[in-house]
Amino acid sequence: MSPLIDVNPFIPGATPQQAASILGAMCGVAETNSRLSEADRRALAAASRYIFGDTQPLDVDKVQPVSPAALAGALRDPALRQDALKFATVMAFIDGSLDKAKIAKVVDYANALGVHERYIDEIAEAAAGHVKEALADMTRANMLSITGKDWKDADATAWLMPYEKTPDPALAARCEALGSLPEGSFGLAFYRHYRSNGYAFPGEPSGLNAGFGFPHDTAHIVSGYDTSTRGELLVSTFTAAMHRRLPMAGHILPVIFSWHLDIQINPVAKHAKGGLDPEEFWHAYAGGKTATIDTFAPGWDFWKYVETPLQALRRQWSIPEDGLDRKP
Repeated sequence: MSPLIDVNPFIPGATPQQAASILGAMCGVAETNSRLSEADRRALAAASRYIFGDTQPLDVDKVQPVSPAALAGALRDPALRQDALKFATVMAFIDGSLDKAKIAKVVDYANALGVHERYIDEIAEAAAGHVKEALADMTRANMLSITGKDWKDADATAWLMPYEKTPDPALAARCEALGSLPEGSFGLAFYRHYRSNGYAFPGEPSGLNAGFGFPHDTAHIVSGYDTSTRGELLVSTFTAAMHRRLPMAGHILPVIFSWHLDIQINPVAKHAKGGLDPEEFWHAYAGGKTATIDTFAPGWDFWKYVETPLQALRRQWSIPEDGLDRKP
């Protein structure tokens, strides 16, 4: 692994032609009806590094846009087609707006590639002015990804906040006891994460469901991404590549809409403008795929790891010892 890249490339085996075609499609979406923005350029350069493992800086000015038909001709492998479409979709939102023309271009790529995915329907719905309906489906996809069960309700608040009606003092006390664990332990880091952010523990009336709070905040701690707008978007990107169930519809798009486009998804989720870091996004994406842990996997046991040193867990799970975050 290059010292410049501390995670495995997302697509390590792509040929130069395949990489050029995918970057060309990403560029084609980004420059729809306009020249590339500075954020677009940074995103393309970082994608070259973290998606394909290029150690030489990308000359963005030499990236040639690739038509949907040309992309389909260059990519025969179904998995590569799937990945290319995900990356192109992200590029439609780099500049922080719901751009109908860019979304239409993504749909063109999807049609040419023969890829029919739930998240493409979501962005097409949003572009058609049905944002509420698109957000409702993102919520259902997110809950299906997290719980493994079909989710009919467009509002997940009752599931996310179960202790308002039924507190669990024993669970809250067990969380509080994490504060007495040894320095450097994962459990103490988790305790401090909650206390420094003013969060209620699972089990307390205003605490999040343990089924979400433990795996989500574990991802924060092991990745090193904080709870800022930027950090929340990045940890969900890390999660999407780590968990790999409905990654776009259930994880990446919901946080782009809420933390980058400033569109609130549900009463529990906050929202803000401009949270997408166009370089670190791709690092988080590749880091999540490199990681050998899935905190949202069925049966994953948070309590099994609380006494283990955090750095040892990161090594065990193929995450850099000091975390992933490379703040600008």
